[in-house]
Amino acid sequence: MPMIEAHDLRKTYRANGEDVHALDGLSLQVPEGRVIGLLGPNGAGKTTAVKVLTTLIRPDSGTARVAGLDVLTQAREVKRVIGSSGQYAAVDENLTGLENLEMVGRLYHLGTRAARVRARELIELFDLAEAGDRPVKGFSGGMRRRIDLAGALVIDPQVLFLDEPTTGLDPRSRIALWGVIKSLVAGGTTVLLTTQYLEEADHLADSIYVIDQGRVIAEGTSDELKAQIGGHRIALALVDSADTGAAREILARHGTGPVTVDDSGRSLEVPVQRGPSTLAAALAELGQAGVELHDAGIRRPTLDDVFLTLTGHLAQASPDPTSPQIDEAAS
Repeated sequence: MPMIEAHDLRKTYRANGEDVHALDGLSLQVPEGRVIGLLGPNGAGKTTAVKVLTTLIRPDSGTARVAGLDVLTQAREVKRVIGSSGQYAAVDENLTGLENLEMVGRLYHLGTRAARVRARELIELFDLAEAGDRPVKGFSGGMRRRIDLAGALVIDPQVLFLDEPTTGLDPRSRIALWGVIKSLVAGGTTVLLTTQYLEEADHLADSIYVIDQGRVIAEGTSDELKAQIGGHRIALALVDSADTGAAREILARHGTGPVTVDDSGRSLEVPVQRGPSTLAAALAELGQAGVELHDAGIRRPTLDDVFLTLTGHLAQASPDPTSPQIDEAAS
């Protein structure tokens, strides 16, 4: 039995007088003890999907179950077996780290003593012992995220939903939080993770669902998704941007897809089927044309290449806080 399963979820909102499909037939399955990544840009439907699965909103149609429980008819039971951490740390800044976790425990009806014991266990687990008795308003962003994630684990949930848990964190804090997530999964927790960070999905997820415009457009492991677009990438760095046109024509003859050129005109890439032999042939032709290179090489596809191929645009590295998103309207 999958720990999380959804079938044909649909959710529509009105935005600027028009219907916008936040979820447009989304389906997925998450096996027990696995990390599944939902990868997509802002507005793709990731947060709306999480809100449906955590019983915060109802879909217009479709079905979903978590730990075998129907999220529509058994919402109360679902809440007893899940933990959830949203995009922004939901903590009381005037309380200490320990007090925040104790409060969550009492809300779950653990009782005062049990809530205090569990809070201290989580403070130790998340390496916050030195800061546990300090008000959260003095915490760094990374520490706030850890306290928020600790709150999602107060009841030791079977299923954990993490909606862009590392948004806004510096690289060091992000890597530390990845370590915590991996340790939870090693202990048997099932995790559904939404993210815009391609590296995060590559590092954490056992399998990935690529979502765009409210529906799944591809799924598989990171390697499987990369294999779908096949081959390698030839990358060139030109000495002179005046050679961009000639280099582009040569790469186009050797490539299996469109040639991409950066804003400077000096960095070019093209997908190819046979990397080494194609690179050798392209370099010979570039040399004959008098095109000077700073560098040339071959690389394997990345998740960004997958996303660009599937959607026609790159995944955003971070959200734009000035732009309202459809997912945010779901709250």
